[in-house]
Amino acid sequence: MVVWNAVVVLGVILGLYELFAIHGDLNFRGSHWIGHGVHSIILMMIGLFAVFNWQLFLDITTLSSSSIPFLSNVWIGRIAIGLILNLKMHAVSKVVHGQLAARGMAEHWTHTLLVSGLVVAAPLYWPYIEPLLPIWLIF
Repeated sequence: MVVWNAVVVLGVILGLYELFAIHGDLNFRGSHWIGHGVHSIILMMIGLFAVFNWQLFLDITTLSSSSIPFLSNVWIGRIAIGLILNLKMHAVSKVVHGQLAARGMAEHWTHTLLVSGLVVAAPLYWPYIEPLLPIWLIF
């Protein structure tokens, strides 16, 4: 069974958290800010899709037929997705308009590790969150 509800709901929540908390110290203006927000949410949903549907993700990307050791282990895959998302968040924050963050770089690692950890652990806490959602948000 493919998990979609968690991917969409958590993708929007964690993507917006990434946008506001992690990149709050960068100088976003106008449409660039909106574009980065869409980028954050879409990549967060892709990462969450992989975390919740690891075997399907391997099949879609044809990685299941590769000979990469330990790739079939779901936890190694989830941790790899978390590391990739963490590196992506750091790379984006460093290259936006060629500026480095003016303040809060110590918090930046905390926020990226928190978001990455929430993505990796999402299948563990989602069953507790899903019953609390309003009925219109469950599909």
